[in-house]
Amino acid sequence: MSWTDVIPLAAGASSVTPFFGMLALVLVLAVFVSLVLVKLRQSLLVGYFLCGVLIANSGVLVLVGVPPDDPMIGNLGELGVILLMFTLGLEFSLGELRHLWRVALIGGGVQVALTASIATAFARLCGIPWSDALVLSVAVALSSTAVAMKSFQELGQPNNPGARVALGVALFQDILVILFILLLPAIYGRDEGSTVGQIAWALTKGTLFLGAAVLLGRYGNTALLHAVARSGSRELFTLTIIGTCAAVALAGEALDLSLALGAFAAGLVLSESIYSHRILSDILPFKDLFLTIFFVSVGLMIDLDALVKEWLFVLIGTVVILAVKGSIVFGVTRLLKLPLRPALLATASLASTGEFSLVLLKKAGGFRPFDPAVEQLLLACTAVTMGLVPSLMRGAGPFGRWLESKGVSSGAKRAPAELAPTAAVRQIRDHAIICGYGPVGQALNEALLKCDVPTLVLELNSETVRELKSRGQPVLFADAAHPEALDLAGIDRARFIAFTFPAVAVTLAALPLVREKNRGILIFARAKFQAEVELLRAHDVQVIQDERESAIAMIENAMGAYQRADLSREDVLAIVDRK
Repeated sequence: MSWTDVIPLAAGASSVTPFFGMLALVLVLAVFVSLVLVKLRQSLLVGYFLCGVLIANSGVLVLVGVPPDDPMIGNLGELGVILLMFTLGLEFSLGELRHLWRVALIGGGVQVALTASIATAFARLCGIPWSDALVLSVAVALSSTAVAMKSFQELGQPNNPGARVALGVALFQDILVILFILLLPAIYGRDEGSTVGQIAWALTKGTLFLGAAVLLGRYGNTALLHAVARSGSRELFTLTIIGTCAAVALAGEALDLSLALGAFAAGLVLSESIYSHRILSDILPFKDLFLTIFFVSVGLMIDLDALVKEWLFVLIGTVVILAVKGSIVFGVTRLLKLPLRPALLATASLASTGEFSLVLLKKAGGFRPFDPAVEQLLLACTAVTMGLVPSLMRGAGPFGRWLESKGVSSGAKRAPAELAPTAAVRQIRDHAIICGYGPVGQALNEALLKCDVPTLVLELNSETVRELKSRGQPVLFADAAHPEALDLAGIDRARFIAFTFPAVAVTLAALPLVREKNRGILIFARAKFQAEVELLRAHDVQVIQDERESAIAMIENAMGAYQRADLSREDVLAIVDRK
């Protein structure tokens, strides 16, 4: 029985839409596979890749009416690429690039040039055409930014000099991906005219488009976001973000620059506004879903039978990629005078191929499909090398200490000053987080600053955020009940958090998120009624009750008006607290 015979039977047994059925399979299986990988302390991104492999090779797609060669699978992958590029643009930091330009230019340039040159030479020896060899060489030169940066966070070393080098190299690679996507039509000769002319026109058109996106984000889109923020509607704010992404991505496609580049430009548009932190806190919960869709869609294209037959080539390819890229990255860290242990950590984080390697393959495949064996090999090697990155990074520290005990060292004793975090990303510590900047929040903030206590404000009034920014006060346009907003505020490093508004429902929603990140933090909150006070105190919160404090103030002022001193402070408190 063929697929065409089975699918009608499966589809007839249920009225489920094939796309919804496929999406349900993807999400459910992702949960179970991810649980296993969490226990094994492995990258969840690789788990999503494995989900796609299992779904594609187990035959379960037939049950929801999707054949193995259905274009719906490719459409899912295209959606994943667009979402991935959007988050890249949203998180792309021009400030970091200015601070790390030397690391990005020298470190990233040397790493990519050497890796790509070796890969190109090898591809040509294997008889691969020049255009395909060039695409494959750049794909091999790219590393997994998502896995590396997430692993640095999990290790608690986001500001390690090795992380700063990895970030600089990743910024260079991100720029390279954007340029390469622009140049793909010229590389494959799809445009008329000379190759040089095609490349010049592609770069000019792409540069103008990205420049227009930055200007739109800084001057044009800000007024729209101000209006939406003043409406107070969270749903409208999210809708505006998604609508902007879709509109700019469509503009990129209309200019023949691809939806992927348009999605990246949309991220740039939104990242240039004062609402970037709020946008990040709203979008980051979806980023994992975006990555899930992308990696599962790649896994769906894996032919497991072919890989089992060629397992030796997969093993050799994995070892060669890790060894060659690792050696080059380690050499780059020596060039940048990085100490041994940070150098090894950076090496482990950048030794793999990455998600944008797969993006390039998918985009280039739209011009001319790769040889299936070559594509399957690179897909498998990417999955394995990315899966090994967290383990390699965990082992870098002990291995570095062992080498030092044997008298081996690398680079300087201390990292160069340029690898210190910039002011924009310097992680404030032992600070107070003030949620809400009404009269209570203002007074608290002023008092703490006079005592030289660093503060950070979370506020949802756009006018207040703009005013505080103009005064140099650290402030985020973000919701205190969002876990991503608390992460951006450095909740794990704060000593104190105060909810200065009496909205107990919001405070209760934020409490488990706060405790999860920082169990020892002091929490203060406001409440109106005694029942709310008892509820908050049950969560180990120090509560200021509005009615109680008002009653105390009222009694004391009344006694003052009659010039009576019959009641002491203790008497007043006893009266107020009497049930």
